[in-house]
Amino acid sequence: MRVGVVGQAAFGRDVLEALLSAGEEVVGVSAPLAPEGAADPLAGAASEAGIPVLDTGSLREPAPLEELRSWAPELLVFAFVTEIVTRDVLAVPRHGTIQYHPSLLPRHRGRSAMNWAIASGDPVTGLTIFWVDEGVDTGPVLLQREVPIGPDDTVGSLYFDRLYPMGVEALVEAVALVAAGRAPRIEQDDALATYEPAMGRRHASVDWSRAARPLYDHIRGCDPQPGASASLHGLEIRLFDAALSPASGRTPPGTVLARTEAGAVEVAVIGGVLTVGRAQRPGERKRPAAELLQPGDRLERTA
Repeated sequence: MRVGVVGQAAFGRDVLEALLSAGEEVVGVSAPLAPEGAADPLAGAASEAGIPVLDTGSLREPAPLEELRSWAPELLVFAFVTEIVTRDVLAVPRHGTIQYHPSLLPRHRGRSAMNWAIASGDPVTGLTIFWVDEGVDTGPVLLQREVPIGPDDTVGSLYFDRLYPMGVEALVEAVALVAAGRAPRIEQDDALATYEPAMGRRHASVDWSRAARPLYDHIRGCDPQPGASASLHGLEIRLFDAALSPASGRTPPGTVLARTEAGAVEVAVIGGVLTVGRAQRPGERKRPAAELLQPGDRLERTA
C-alpha cells in the first residue's frame, strides 16, 4: 500500500522510520519547511531516504496539491500535524487519512489533551488512532491504547515515557490493519466528548485556595508547557518539577516555608506542602527555585 506521511519534528521522523522498517511503501512526506528551506527532523529523514518532501503549509496552493496527488498515496498518516489541512488534501488518498491523538477520544479533544487529562485528575488516559474528518478529533476510531497516569506524572513524563513510543507503534499497527482491510471505523459517542482549548498562560494560573491534590494536578498538567504561573510581588513566576507531601498547618497557602539543600523550596498549600524544584521568570532560563524564592515570600494568583 502506498503511504504518505504528514507531520513534523522527532515524532514524525520516528513514525517515518518505523514505517520504513516495517516494509511499508512511503511515497512522499509533507512537513513544515522554514523560509530558507531548512528541514525539520521528519523532512530531513525523508530527504536522506530519497523520499520527496512537500511543505505542509503550501498544500493550500494548486501546484503542491497536484504534486501530492501525483504521489498517488492510498493512505495518509498524520504524525503530529499542527497545520489546518483542507478538504482537498483529505480527498487525495482512496483509503482515507489516519491520525494519532494522545487521549482516549472522545475525551479531551483538542491540542492540549495530555495537559488537561493530568490537570483534571484523570487516573487513566491513552492514545487513539482515528480516521480524520473535517471536525476537530471527531472521526471514527481505528484503535486505542490505555495508560495509567501516575500520581506524580507530568505532561513530559507521560508523553516521552509512554505515549510517544506507544504512538509510533500504534501508527505502524494501524497502517498494517488498513493494508490488510481489517481496520475498524468505530463512531465516537459525542455525548461523552470533552473539548478543551489549548493550554496557555490564562489557564496556567495557580489558584492557591484549592486543596492540595487538585492544585498539584494542575501544576503537573502545565509542566513543561506552559508552566504553572504564580504572582510574586506583582511579577509572574512559573513553577516546575513539583512534588506534594501531606501536611497540616495554619500557614496561608502560597507561603514559601523553607529552602531545601537541593535548591528547591517548600510552599504551604491546603492540606500539604508543595516542593517546587525549579522556577522561571518570563524571558529567563529555568533555575533552582531557591534562587528566585525565599522563606516568607507569598505566592498569589496571577491576574
